[in-house]
Amino acid sequence: MGTSIFNIGVSGLAAAQAGLLTTGHNISNASTPGFNRQQIVQSTNTPQFTGAGYFGQGTSVTTVKRIYSQFLASQTLTAQTRLAELNAYADQIRQIDGLLADASAGLSSALDDFFRGVHEVAANPSSIPARQSMLSMAQALVGRFQGADGRLNEIRDGVDTQLASTVADINSYTTQIAQLNQRIILAQAAGPGQPANDLLDQRDQLVTDLNQLVRVTTLTESDGSLSVFVGNGQAVVVGAQSFGLATMQAGDDPTRMAVGIALAGGGTAALPEAMLTGGALGGLLAFRRESLDPAQNALGRIAIGLAETFNAQHRLGQDLTGALGGDFFNAPVPQVIYPGSPANPAPLAAPGTVSAAVSSASDLTTSDYRLTYDGGGNYTLLRLSDNTTLVNNAALPASVDGLAISVAGEPGVGASFLIQPTRSAASDIALALTDARSIAAAAPIRTAAGNGNTGSGSISAGSVNGPPPVNANLTQTVTITFDNPPTTFDVAGTGTGNPANVAFTAGGDITYNGWTIRIGGAPAAGDVFTISANGAGVSDNRNALLLAGLQTGKTLAGGTASYQSAYAQIVSDVGNKTREVQVTATAQESVLKQAEDARQSLSGVNLDEEAANLLRYQQAYQASGKMIEIASKLFDTLLALGR
Repeated sequence: MGTSIFNIGVSGLAAAQAGLLTTGHNISNASTPGFNRQQIVQSTNTPQFTGAGYFGQGTSVTTVKRIYSQFLASQTLTAQTRLAELNAYADQIRQIDGLLADASAGLSSALDDFFRGVHEVAANPSSIPARQSMLSMAQALVGRFQGADGRLNEIRDGVDTQLASTVADINSYTTQIAQLNQRIILAQAAGPGQPANDLLDQRDQLVTDLNQLVRVTTLTESDGSLSVFVGNGQAVVVGAQSFGLATMQAGDDPTRMAVGIALAGGGTAALPEAMLTGGALGGLLAFRRESLDPAQNALGRIAIGLAETFNAQHRLGQDLTGALGGDFFNAPVPQVIYPGSPANPAPLAAPGTVSAAVSSASDLTTSDYRLTYDGGGNYTLLRLSDNTTLVNNAALPASVDGLAISVAGEPGVGASFLIQPTRSAASDIALALTDARSIAAAAPIRTAAGNGNTGSGSISAGSVNGPPPVNANLTQTVTITFDNPPTTFDVAGTGTGNPANVAFTAGGDITYNGWTIRIGGAPAAGDVFTISANGAGVSDNRNALLLAGLQTGKTLAGGTASYQSAYAQIVSDVGNKTREVQVTATAQESVLKQAEDARQSLSGVNLDEEAANLLRYQQAYQASGKMIEIASKLFDTLLALGR
């Protein structure tokens, strides 16, 4: 009996000591990131049967378990990766929001200044200083376009730098997780059924850190290793092997950085952006795709729209030298990119076989397009912003969304071209005029009523019909002579065909040779009206007034927006998105805190609880020691009886 009591006391002493060790371990790691508190698991030893029944044989510690919930951990990971994504997105979009809304860096004030210069020329068309001021304002506007686009490109370069850094960090974490997998496999193989708690905590902390960079999902294998998947299922850790990510040139755009997976046989395979979600990496990619690209395209659309519409009206005017107006701006042209990647077959003709030009600035969108050659002379054109097929297995040329797309030669079957109509337009716009006298403020035609007219008819100043090119006979002299009775008139002049007995409607449009005039009132028989070249248009402001009117004209977005309102829409969209991301991030912080609090309430170390455990195990240790002492005295008593 003494021996049994002694053994029971020893088992209790060992269990209390194990409890003290575990409690001390918890207390010392209370501030260790990722540590989950541990707890000993005790069970009774096999009891001894006697005639009087079963007598207990003490206790034993079967294992040391960590208090851990996979469900709560998954909740925390989900909330954490979403918050990291939103924070990365918010950090970037705030830069665009500040840029576009800034009075000194944004476009709004520069547009106002430029059109103020146009109005000054309209008010005093013969003034060289006013014309020079208009050119200066135009140059400032061009500089503002280029400066804003340059800043957006700097932000884009910054995103690329952060992508490369983030990918490097991801690879570091996946390598460490794979190494810990190997250590856990060996540790748990050495003690079958016994978890390597501290190694598991270290691995979970690495998964948590990785999850802040990109969304991860995990799968625990039978050998204790953890397979890790990023995004929507790409494996980056399997057992003791890791598969690194890499940054690479995008297959459809050589100027764009993409993320790929390193292949076992060498090389890198690109991963779809939509596959890489969550964390800082997902936030950077989403920002570039959802905010940076559309903002730069929208800014470029304004640049193209301004250049094309202003040039069109300017070419309908006449400058101080009497020449027809030319281009005021150097209009940007759409880009057609042929990447020439291994997945893109080499064309049979030159890579630049596909070309795109602006056919209608009003109909331009802010989207990019992908053109694929299907073979047999047929192409498919996809609008990337909404994945709408605009040309479906049909021949070129084609006119869609304000673009005229044509092809010369034949690419290889399956060849793909990326068309970016507006991406670089803000950086490519430039001022075409350098001579103030070349501003076409006047109209190239003038109208006059004959001195001998006896009726009350009057002729309008006339306007040149657009769009360019102007009619070759625009400045040829044309006379309109009213018949008797004056309900019809005869037309004489080069290019008119000299029609006779043309029905007259007071105030109605009369159009020949690319101009339109109106004759009102009541002309008399024999009254003559003349349309001729504007040989003395120094003080003529008719075209300048039309140029100034473009400021408020709805020339963009299908005729629904002016330059200013289109820019205001960009500012509004970016501002709203910025606010949306910030508000969502604030809400997500609360979600993450709740998830972390729930996990910590279960797995975190409570120092008050651990202090109580110390006292409990101390008392258990002392009681077990007292039991050993009693057993020893009983044994001594038995020995004394035998003397």
